[in-house]
Amino acid sequence: MKNSSNAFPKELTETAITTQKRTQQTNAFFANKLNCETDCSDVYADIKDGTSNYILLDVRAEEAFDKSHAITAINLPHSKINTESFAHYDKNTLFVVYCWGPGCNGAAKAAFKISALGFQVKEMLGGIHYWEDFERYPVNRRVSEEQK
Repeated sequence: MKNSSNAFPKELTETAITTQKRTQQTNAFFANKLNCETDCSDVYADIKDGTSNYILLDVRAEEAFDKSHAITAINLPHSKINTESFAHYDKNTLFVVYCWGPGCNGAAKAAFKISALGFQVKEMLGGIHYWEDFERYPVNRRVSEEQK
């Protein structure tokens, strides 16, 4: 029987790191991860509960936001995030950002810029794709003349 696997390479299983040390490192990793991200389910639960300790920020283009966006979200495309666009926010404001979905790094770009400006920020995993298409949570939509 092998003492290692692809999930636990020999280099890691045969080091001097104790099991306790590994579990501490794993715990720290996931704590840091949860400090930087959330998901659609948690955000929607907060909306339903009336929790409003953060701003839900859709960082896609204005046209995409106008077509469909998560309820309570405001729009600021990641390309427009800068000192001036954030000047009116208190530094204690927490932002939750999202873009299209897992194949888009717009939310990561936005989170990077927002954190560099000194604000707390989390990325909402799955973006509008998971919000709308998988979870079927409510959205605001623009109705065009052709749709009326």
